[in-house]
Amino acid sequence: KTKYSKLIFRKSDTVPEELHQQVQESFLTLRKHDCFFQDLVRIKEKDFLTPVSRILIGNPGCTYKYLNTRLFTVPWPTEGYDIKYCSPQIHDACKALIRLNDYLHIEAVKALQGQHLFDTKEIKDTTVIDREQNFATSLTEKGSISKDQNSCVSEADYVSLKNRTSYNLTLLNYMDPLQMQYLKQEPYFGMGNMAVSWHHDENLVERSTVAVYSYSCEGSAVKESNEQKLKGRDPAVWHVGLKVAWDIETPGLAVPLHQGDFYLMLDDLNKTHQHCVLAGFSPRFSSTHRVAECSRGTLEYIFRQCELALQNLQTDSVSMALSLKSLETAVVKQVEEIHNEVEFEWLRQFWFQGKRYLKCTDWWLKPMAKLEEFWKKMEIMTSLVLSEVGKEEQIEEQKNETINSFLLILTERQKLRKEWTAR
Repeated sequence: KTKYSKLIFRKSDTVPEELHQQVQESFLTLRKHDCFFQDLVRIKEKDFLTPVSRILIGNPGCTYKYLNTRLFTVPWPTEGYDIKYCSPQIHDACKALIRLNDYLHIEAVKALQGQHLFDTKEIKDTTVIDREQNFATSLTEKGSISKDQNSCVSEADYVSLKNRTSYNLTLLNYMDPLQMQYLKQEPYFGMGNMAVSWHHDENLVERSTVAVYSYSCEGSAVKESNEQKLKGRDPAVWHVGLKVAWDIETPGLAVPLHQGDFYLMLDDLNKTHQHCVLAGFSPRFSSTHRVAECSRGTLEYIFRQCELALQNLQTDSVSMALSLKSLETAVVKQVEEIHNEVEFEWLRQFWFQGKRYLKCTDWWLKPMAKLEEFWKKMEIMTSLVLSEVGKEEQIEEQKNETINSFLLILTERQKLRKEWTAR
């Protein structure tokens, strides 16, 4: 109640049955269409394949970066966007996940309001794992939480609640532990096999809630465990583990996850605590809904950056020859930094692993083609800078300043190109 008060756990019977059915069918559909992939991530200059297979689904044009790998959303059905899916079943799967997303957003707002009441009115005997509340009202009846319905919440608090619970994507995970040759043992509390080691989730809006819906395929054939049962933890059942970050004195917490359970990590819990996933015997899916920090991770953002860079390129109306408007050091530096960002944060990241998503939709191909056209123009701009600084009429001091700044960025570009080629 004190160390883990910001973990909220809900049993499966609190979720509408119809939503369970749609979401669980969507997991199986995506698995059937081979839409789950192991990611190649980079840790300390080395590449590793994740033991868990994943797919990112969310707002069109959104990306999520973790461990130096950028994932590109398979867009869920969104008004105003023309999204063609490879099959009607994949469309329905994505639609079910946006319904789950809406539901978990509402539950997260309620949970944060509950925490607010607990802090101010000191409601006693509140348990972290609440088995009594029943939120089985359907989404259509419930609708979204509005300001009017919560007049006790100030305008600023309401905006904060909304921003910290408006999930823009979900990272879906799938793992069959029986297919894994080796799983690490949990090192601090003897919790058994880990599917995912202790970590904080990366790249999230500060103090935003993470919501996780769990679906372990119970009832499938599982091998009998020859291991001694761990105290307080059935090794056949999947668990989420939590511990206070950098603290192994405070006891860790392992919460069992059965089919259709979900949990919320509220407020700053993801920052103050670490979590892991403890493997059971049966295959398991999870849908982990996040408010990704996307200020530099959307198509809208990178297109704006490209337009900014290309403002320094002009075309002669007669000869159609290209030239630069300015050779000022700050302008050249900004353009070349955007050039690197487009190449290494977008184009190479996408073509390195993003092609896999063609199994779901070709939505990303057009924007990537557009980004490539922008990149080609920036390549021309780099050549033009080299050409201009070589001319004798340039003022020596300004020329040296431009060259020094320019060379730093070109050196970084060359280094990164070698790294990506090696990968």
